[in-house]
Amino acid sequence: MDDLIILCPLLFAVAFLYSSVGHGGASGYLALMALFSVAPDVMKPTALLLNLFVSLTSFTFYYRGNYFNRRLFLPLSLASVPMAFVGGTMAIHSEVYRKMLGVFLLIPVARFLFFRDIEVNKTAQPKTGWLLLIGASIGLLSGMLGIGGGVILSPVLLLLRWTDQKQAAAISALFIFVNSLSGLFGQLSRGVQFSPDMTLYVIVAFGGGLLGSYAGAIRFPQRTIKILLAVVLAVASFKLFLPDLS
Repeated sequence: MDDLIILCPLLFAVAFLYSSVGHGGASGYLALMALFSVAPDVMKPTALLLNLFVSLTSFTFYYRGNYFNRRLFLPLSLASVPMAFVGGTMAIHSEVYRKMLGVFLLIPVARFLFFRDIEVNKTAQPKTGWLLLIGASIGLLSGMLGIGGGVILSPVLLLLRWTDQKQAAAISALFIFVNSLSGLFGQLSRGVQFSPDMTLYVIVAFGGGLLGSYAGAIRFPQRTIKILLAVVLAVASFKLFLPDLS
């Protein structure tokens, strides 16, 4: 009970921050559960299920704001969904996946914080082959690590100037949803289990995701979203490496 009193506000905050930039928050949920000694077999499916509620809420707000680009999303998702299922069936050591995810999160953090700002005034239409390759690669990693892949996809879309900040958030939100669903089925095929406090987690995460999605899609300008994205990624990366620092 004492752990829940501390964990629930943190879970709410993670859902709020991630959803404000179009993410589901799985990496943050995984980090929090690791800090509270949740069993590894419970962490991944729990994070993916929370991802479903938060990312769908986030997508709804960004879609209503007319930021969703269907032409980019379709090839990305068609390649990523089956690979996310494959990745979800694969077993990976907990320390290995923490380090892998932590490294991936630091790449966009460095780009956003230490290099010149990315101002996407004019977007380019990428070739379908590149979208399929990127989608498949991120999908496989998503299933393996128990995330939705938005923390990787969103910076890629921006760095290649295929979208602006809010378009990237809209695409990433639905991308996270479909990958999380596919990865979750892959996890369940291995007989994993959920946290006994799952209902409470869902309610808390949904509330944080609802408020964060509204703030990100309607209230916050693009510059604020970019800073939030970098902060969220940096905090998640630090938490994933934290067990090695203790």
